[in-house]
Amino acid sequence: QVQLRESGGGLVTVGGSLRLSCVASVPDFNRYAVAWFRQAPGKEREFVAAIRQNSHTFYADSVKGRFGIARDNAKNTAYLQMDDFVRDDTAVYYCAMSQTIILSSIRFASAYRHWGQGTQVTVSS
Repeated sequence: QVQLRESGGGLVTVGGSLRLSCVASVPDFNRYAVAWFRQAPGKEREFVAAIRQNSHTFYADSVKGRFGIARDNAKNTAYLQMDDFVRDDTAVYYCAMSQTIILSSIRFASAYRHWGQGTQVTVSS
């Protein structure tokens, strides 16, 4: 079965940085598109960033220029580098991936088959 393990969350200050990691227990990680979503208390889960099998990337407007998604297929790992934190970045961050996603659905949580457990990111001032 597919398992995703997330790490790297924590407490940071406004303007600070964190890097999240998502390690997948699959033999063919390069066949999956990977995305990060986040959910703040009382709010809907929202798209953050995605990277396709061909390494094309996509970002929510709220994080463009601040966050970067990357993948290392040799390590079965996807990353979310988060810089210049603002308070609204506070949320549980989830890694998700799917082999069968189409481009038009890449920003929708329902398009992803496999999910990690989530990791808390808290931004303080």
